[in-house]
Amino acid sequence: MRGIVGGLALAVALGVGIGIGVTGGDRLASAWRGPDTTARAAALQLGGAAAAATQPVMESERTIIRVAEQASPGVVMVERPGGSGSGVVIRRDGIVLTNAHVVGEARSVTITLADGRRLTGQVLGRDPTVDVAVVRIPANDAPVVPVGDSDRLVPGQIAVAIGNPLGYERSVTTGIVSALNRSIRGATLEALIQTDAAINPGNSGGPLLDSQGRVIGINTAIIPSATGLGFAIPINLARNIAEQLIATGRVRRAVLGVVPVDVTPPLAQQLGLPVREGVLIYQMDEDTDAFRVGLRPGDIITRINDTAIEQSGDMRRVLRAVGPGGTVRVQVIRRTGGRQTYTVRLGEQIIQ
Repeated sequence: MRGIVGGLALAVALGVGIGIGVTGGDRLASAWRGPDTTARAAALQLGGAAAAATQPVMESERTIIRVAEQASPGVVMVERPGGSGSGVVIRRDGIVLTNAHVVGEARSVTITLADGRRLTGQVLGRDPTVDVAVVRIPANDAPVVPVGDSDRLVPGQIAVAIGNPLGYERSVTTGIVSALNRSIRGATLEALIQTDAAINPGNSGGPLLDSQGRVIGINTAIIPSATGLGFAIPINLARNIAEQLIATGRVRRAVLGVVPVDVTPPLAQQLGLPVREGVLIYQMDEDTDAFRVGLRPGDIITRINDTAIEQSGDMRRVLRAVGPGGTVRVQVIRRTGGRQTYTVRLGEQIIQ
C-alpha cells in the first residue's frame, strides 16, 4: 500500500476536514438498546381513542398520522442476548431489514411483530461496513412497508422515524431530512441521511420514512453529545446489500483499491490543493489496475464516468452501480494542477 507523506499524513492524523466535523469529546453511538438500558416499558394511556378522535387535527398532522398508521404494523422488534433494536418488513415472504450491529454475530434472533407474534428469525447475512443485516421470519402474511427511492431525496423533506427506543414499541418521531451524503469521522458508514427526527437507543434498524410512508433509510446512529443529529443508511444502498445477501449470503463490492479522503475547504487550504472538493487518494494498493494505469497517491478524483465526485460517498455509489470487473473513466487533478483521465477496471471485495 503506497501512501502520501508529509503534510497530508499530518492532516489526516489530526482529522482536518474529514467527515462532518465531529470534534472534541463527541463520539458516534449506534441507536442500540443494550443490556444496561431500561427494560421494555408499557406505553402510557393518555386518554381513550374516542376522545383523541374528537380533537381537531391540522393538515400537517394528518400526514404524520397517516404515515404512522400505515407503517407501524410493519415495524418489528429485534432481540438477541445482550439487547434489542428495531427492524422493518420489506417483503411479504418475511424479509426484515435491520442493522448489522443489532443482530451482531447471532445466527438467529427473536422478532416480535405488531400483532404480538414472537418468531425466530434466521439471519441471512450482514455487512458490518455498511451496517445492514437481513433476517427472514417464517411468515407469509407479514405487513410490509413500501420502499422509496433515497436517490430522489432533498434536504427539507419530512422525515418520520419509527422504532422501539428503550422498549417503547413503535414510537413515532418526526423531523426533516437535514442533509444528504454525510460521512462520520472514525466510522465506515457512508453516504448517510442526516435527520433531526429523534433517534434513541432501540431505534437502530428501524425505518426512516418519507411523507408517503415509504422507507427512505434504516436508522443507524446518533451523536450523543448533540441534539438532532441522527443518521440513517439510504434505502437504495441497504436494498442493494440486502438483495445480494438474500441471493448468496455475501456481498460483492466494486473497488478502485484506494484509501480516499474527502477534500474540504480547510484541508485544501492547509495542503494547498488546487480544488476545494473531490476525493484525495491518500493510499492505494499497487496490485490494482488503478495503479497500473497511472493513478497515484495525492491525485484528486473529481469525476467518474459522467458523475461529478464531491466526496467519497459519490465515488462509492458510482462504483456500486458499475459492479466488480466493470470499467470506469476516472478524471483526476494532480496536486500540481494537471488534469488526467484514466480508464480503470474495477477490482472486487467480498464480504461474508
